[in-house]
Amino acid sequence: MNVRPTLDDIRRAPKVLLHDHLDGGLRPATIVELARDSGYTDLPATDADALGEWFEAAANSGSLERYLETFTHTVGVLQSAEALTRVAYECAEDLANDGIVYAEVRYAPEQHLRAGLSLEQVVEAVLDGFARGRRDFGIRVGTLVTAMRHQARSMEIAELAVRYRDEGVVGFDIAGAEAGYPPTRHLDAFEYLQRENAHFTIHAGEGFGLPSIWQAIQWCGADRLGHGVRIIDDIEVDGDDAKLGRLAGYVRDKRIPLEMCPTSNIQTGAAKSIEEHPIGLLRRLSFRVTVNTDNRLMSGTTLSQELLKLAEAFGYGWDDFQWFTVNAMKSAFVPFNERLELINGVIKPGFAQLKWSGARPLA
Repeated sequence: MNVRPTLDDIRRAPKVLLHDHLDGGLRPATIVELARDSGYTDLPATDADALGEWFEAAANSGSLERYLETFTHTVGVLQSAEALTRVAYECAEDLANDGIVYAEVRYAPEQHLRAGLSLEQVVEAVLDGFARGRRDFGIRVGTLVTAMRHQARSMEIAELAVRYRDEGVVGFDIAGAEAGYPPTRHLDAFEYLQRENAHFTIHAGEGFGLPSIWQAIQWCGADRLGHGVRIIDDIEVDGDDAKLGRLAGYVRDKRIPLEMCPTSNIQTGAAKSIEEHPIGLLRRLSFRVTVNTDNRLMSGTTLSQELLKLAEAFGYGWDDFQWFTVNAMKSAFVPFNERLELINGVIKPGFAQLKWSGARPLA
């Protein structure tokens, strides 16, 4: 008899997270404290519980643009080096407590300059917080520096990624509203990164369709796709049969990783429900799918909760969870030997223990 893993079981599994925003994962109590200390007065609530509920409710609009508005408040309280270091440290603690052994956390340095910090000071403050987190909690966190796609600082941010790549910055990203801001607007930054042998992912196929994915891959050369949900538009399903279009076939054949965030995709209208999320079909068709949180605060979620939702919707168990996790570790922006060490030394043994001798194994 198959026994579905519980949330506590899943928390024990050694997991990997590739798509998580630093300014989307703050603890509500921390936001309240940082607002008080910095003089930020625009919070919609000053009680931590009420504030957490507000963030989740505001994010459940079905609109990516409305979803992104919630970041006004988290970014608003992250304008000092001390605040950035604290939040990075707490992020490492929260992820470690959820059983994550490797994570890549992204943020946009250009959004944290209002109180006089330089781009370099922002990056160094975040790296400091994650370094302390690794020392205290044993989790390795690589950072992705993100450029806002509606702004014009992507080359500066790309240069930061290269400058700090030996200090803990493992890659580059662009984020923000997709419609009207195609990735090719930042083509010079992507070409620079390729010349520098640097890694990058691109938010694509969440708020806009196949052209965004096509540009991210074929024009910009993305190593991974942030979300990529709309690749489903290039797949024709007829019963149990599926026919892949040219783009979908290319993404699958080239093993381009999809950084999927189920709960967030529902909140922004990219998917109707967990049961209808494209991840079910894409996993069945063996795309390189990974499971992620996107914004833990706005979605009121953890990676363990995301996996539990998928288990409930699609009947997934330990083998599926290990498949998602190994996909993610294979796709991480760290050297091959480090990926291999975590896969063979931590991830596979950890799942084997849970599957065969841990609580509630699948028979």
